[in-house]
Amino acid sequence: MLVIENGLVLWGENLDPQKANLIIEEGIIIEKTTRKVHSSHKIDATGCIVSPALVNAHVHIGDAVAMDVGDGKSIAEIVKPPHGLKHQILSNSSSDDLIQAMKKAMMEMLSTGTSTFVDYREGGLAGIKLLQEAGKDIPIHKIILGRDDIFFDNEASLTKVKKVARNLLKYCDGLAPSGFGEIREEVASIIAQECKKQGKISSIHVAEYEDVQDNSVKETGKSEVKRALDCGFKLLIHLNSPVSGDLREVSLKNVPVVSCPRSNGALAVGIPPLLDFQKYKINTLLGTDNLMFNSPNMFREMEYALKLTRGFYKSHFSPADILKMATANAAHALPIDSGFLDEGRLADLMIVKQLSSHPYLSLINRTESKNIICLIIKGNIIY
Repeated sequence: MLVIENGLVLWGENLDPQKANLIIEEGIIIEKTTRKVHSSHKIDATGCIVSPALVNAHVHIGDAVAMDVGDGKSIAEIVKPPHGLKHQILSNSSSDDLIQAMKKAMMEMLSTGTSTFVDYREGGLAGIKLLQEAGKDIPIHKIILGRDDIFFDNEASLTKVKKVARNLLKYCDGLAPSGFGEIREEVASIIAQECKKQGKISSIHVAEYEDVQDNSVKETGKSEVKRALDCGFKLLIHLNSPVSGDLREVSLKNVPVVSCPRSNGALAVGIPPLLDFQKYKINTLLGTDNLMFNSPNMFREMEYALKLTRGFYKSHFSPADILKMATANAAHALPIDSGFLDEGRLADLMIVKQLSSHPYLSLINRTESKNIICLIIKGNIIY
């Protein structure tokens, strides 16, 4: 039994700050209490915040092999599959180089309080196995969304596409093609349908910038968002440039959205409309996106998201809501038993030195790796 005592616990889905002790057994939070608990295994969290560990809901971890390459080029030149600069580098990198780069990225995530990440895994089955190999001895939760080059082949038979999709799903947690600019509508539908059949995640980039939305409407009469929802995708990435009706439909279908503000800024493609998402009650998560031009540091992502949103809207935006985007909101969008602290849930949490009187802003604005006293995943002390 592990007892964490005297901390300021951010409790439940609302991250309610409470002075309390936590009792953890076999990886599970079994009780929150104010009573003194006798145990030989204790952590004194005096002066600390006990927070859910962070969830990075969208990364391309393989990009770690090409950090800061291509700055100043257009988004299409850098990341558009299958011939973007990123994809050229990935295809020309050795397996060992990719594995070592991904290992370093996962260790950086742990050092910055992240216990779970969702990876858009390029490279087909081989790419999935590379990440599994890289992460086999690293105690971080990996949600792997695969893809295959056949998804981008306009000449490939739909029967073959379906067969490849079904096979990939044996080895990963879902599928994630890039976007509608690279795949046929029929392929998108197959991906979403096959994931639904197996109870797995189907995800796609949508409305990352205005041009892709304009092209989609011109070519199909529908926005990328509308097309994704019609196909049945269950997790949308970006959605910086919604057109009329997009947000209402996302809300009605209760489909979560992952925003990646630093990535959008690095690529000069737009600003996530987080206040509009909130108005439409869209479940919003945060991700650091490509390691090619971002560190996988969720504290940096939260701070950027909070201040950018306030500046963009010239309005207050709650820091608690930003912190939820990196924690509790993920529990309703991903197949995880963490994201917030409650009795009966997985003990994925961090103990962080409280640096100001405002616990949410202390985490978002001021926390560095050195301020994380302890990271616990599945009840195990990682450091």
